[in-house]
Amino acid sequence: MTDLTTIRYEREGDIGRITLNRPELLNALSPTLIDETLSTLKGIAESDLRVLIFTGAGRAFSAGVDLKAASSPDYNRDVHRKFSEQARELIKLLETMPQATIAMVRGYCFTGGLELALGCDFILAGDDALFSDTHAKLGLTSGWGLSQRLSRRIGVQRARAMSFTAKRIGPAEAERIGLILEHVPGDNLEARVLELAGEICVMQPHSISGYKMLYRGSLNTGLDEGLAFESAYKRPRRNSGEVAPLSSFLKK
Repeated sequence: MTDLTTIRYEREGDIGRITLNRPELLNALSPTLIDETLSTLKGIAESDLRVLIFTGAGRAFSAGVDLKAASSPDYNRDVHRKFSEQARELIKLLETMPQATIAMVRGYCFTGGLELALGCDFILAGDDALFSDTHAKLGLTSGWGLSQRLSRRIGVQRARAMSFTAKRIGPAEAERIGLILEHVPGDNLEARVLELAGEICVMQPHSISGYKMLYRGSLNTGLDEGLAFESAYKRPRRNSGEVAPLSSFLKK
């Protein structure tokens, strides 16, 4: 986790923080940023960290893909393919890593940035947060999973409305429709995120990782199959860290 140029990673005790660190570009997502974030996240997933906070430096969480980088001569088909594959892998890892993940959102959380935030277990947002899916403005559709995750988070009609109109949603509305867990007014966002992280840290880590898998299974199965999975789930011994993989039960 050294020689990072587009992100920062810090750890204090059981809580870590990844900060997207291109504030002058509103933390626009470049191939380098996604590569560094994915590599860092893989190391964290194998560590004893308990909670990961995911945020952006400066005035934005992330305004989305770096369109200038995407239009450069060096951005060829192979670069684009790798960029998209790594972004999808990163978001899936946020969902499946044993640590709890919290997106702390200030400012713009647009398109690709929204896709990253949706990969986290929780999203908490400050007064200046704005959420939007701007793919349609550019004649694009999502390719990192937004169409699936957003509809599961807020319902199909509301997801369509966001994607069809590129509407900007403020934090109060985002909380009302279930896009985020909490809108935290004033200057209290970081304190509230750390409070939530601390509440999670006092729980047993194998329970957190197990619940992450069980809740993810609930989104990917029908009710009867999900109930059977929960019943058959191999519960780990206390503090053993053992977690039965979701794939051990779900159909391929």
